[in-house]
Amino acid sequence: MARIIKGDTVKLISGAQKGTTGKVVGVTKEGILIEGIGQKHRHIKPSQLNPRASHKDIHVAVPAHKVALVIDEKTGKTSRVGYVKNVDGGTTRVARQANSKEIK
Repeated sequence: MARIIKGDTVKLISGAQKGTTGKVVGVTKEGILIEGIGQKHRHIKPSQLNPRASHKDIHVAVPAHKVALVIDEKTGKTSRVGYVKNVDGGTTRVARQANSKEIK
């Protein structure tokens, strides 16, 4: 199970953009796509269909170990994510640093 899912707010904990926060756009095998972080230009060669060379913006995934889930957006406090079994047999995501408080 993925501990960080689409729609979560995360904070970068290492790297050149350490400390910046953003919303998760998607999760891939390579890492996590974060809104506004990891934007790169990709060069497109000229071809018969596209005679003019150009470049387009692409999203580059950030490795999952470099992000932490933001549980309190006012203070920017982060936490690890865990799972707890319910009495009905389902699982619920919980924030470990907030005494296993349920994550919405």
